[in-house]
Amino acid sequence: MFIFDLTNPITLLLVVIATALLIFLAQEIKRSSVAIIPLICFLALLIVHVVQVSTLSSEFANLSGTIYKCIAIDFLFILISFFCYLWVDDLEAKKNNIRSIDSSLDWFWKEI
Repeated sequence: MFIFDLTNPITLLLVVIATALLIFLAQEIKRSSVAIIPLICFLALLIVHVVQVSTLSSEFANLSGTIYKCIAIDFLFILISFFCYLWVDDLEAKKNNIRSIDSSLDWFWKEI
């Protein structure tokens, strides 16, 4: 059974670098549509991991711990990429003089 193992340090490092580069690109060009790409990818990865753990056969029972760790890492990346999306959306809204999707975190963005 193939799993996208985020507990592997090399894979985790590559995912962090790719996510950081996408968020940096979104911040530089001030486009929130670029910042949503990692969020959608991590949501899809979470769905894949949940389906894999729910359909896990008894011969692959030893992989359940790894998949649960991957689900926890997925949730962490979803949280980080969601906040990054909100931040870039706020930057885009200020650039274009439009209203942001969610302005409830204005106090937080002023501190950054």
